Amino acid sequence: MGIVSQDALNQLQALIDQVEEPLQKTFQNVHQGHVPETLIRFLKAREWNASKAHKMLIESLNWRVQNEIDKILSKPIIPQDLYRGVRDSQLIGLSGYSREGLPVFAIGVGLSTFDKASVHYYVQSHIQINEYRDRVILPSASKKHGRPITTCVKVLDMTGLKLSALNQIKLLTIISSIDDLNYPEKTNTYYIVNAPYIFAGCWKVVKPLLQERTRKKVQVLQGCGRDELLKIMDYAALPHFCRKEGSGSSKHSGSGSENCYSLDHPFHQELYNYIKEQSRMNESKEPIKQGSFHVEFPEPATKEEADIAKTIESELHKFENSRENVDC
Repeated sequence: MGIVSQDALNQLQALIDQVEEPLQKTFQNVHQGHVPETLIRFLKAREWNASKAHKMLIESLNWRVQNEIDKILSKPIIPQDLYRGVRDSQLIGLSGYSREGLPVFAIGVGLSTFDKASVHYYVQSHIQINEYRDRVILPSASKKHGRPITTCVKVLDMTGLKLSALNQIKLLTIISSIDDLNYPEKTNTYYIVNAPYIFAGCWKVVKPLLQERTRKKVQVLQGCGRDELLKIMDYAALPHFCRKEGSGSSKHSGSGSENCYSLDHPFHQELYNYIKEQSRMNESKEPIKQGSFHVEFPEPATKEEADIAKTIESELHKFENSRENVDC
């Protein structure tokens, strides 16, 4: 860490030391004992400007308090059939760990339909996975490896990406804004696999809009990406859709124990049981209610993010029009 960044870290630390309750309490759930690493994440997100990073962090802590994010892991999505529907249409799971100990999250971008529940349920589910990652998975990995592990790896499967993605842009922008504003720099690398032609066109125009630090994190791999991913993780940690060419991220690919999207996968079983246990512990204070846990939706975190969403939408429309012309 250079002198300038160390100065910025010291400045931000001094500012955060002045924060009082209830922000200090929720900050503990954010840093999990790794305060410098947490401050560095917010500094990176604001180009090492301590004042801007402080503003961002305070706004994030206020968002957590106002939306009771500290309680979200005690708010199950019920009944279970509804939760299974969310899992079947919001494809995400933990497939294993890299050799450095980083959790490997698989995301089925192309085949996620987000059509089994309201937007609020999908946002609730996304935040619950974020919080479970930050409060349970990463602390456990840090303890196992004897050093702070505060980031993860994401493998984004583009199998099935098509024009219907237009219907998902609003929800994906909401989720992306929540992550950018409240969980910055939590992903070490994004690996994109099984990218169809339509993705190549979008990526070509979106890539220049990304900040350099973001561009450096994105790696578009050939085919299912198996050979490249095996350089950083063992075969057992590969997402099921990376284990052989052409396997894709089918919702029904492999058994429940192999398909990391499935509610029957060990990761989702552990998460589901954890939330149920937390809700039981909290039930004496607050009876469980059916219905989604509403979280305030932010505006796009930056103009850059809004521009990216508009650009993707524009490119998808161009692709649709070009296909219609060919069909004529």
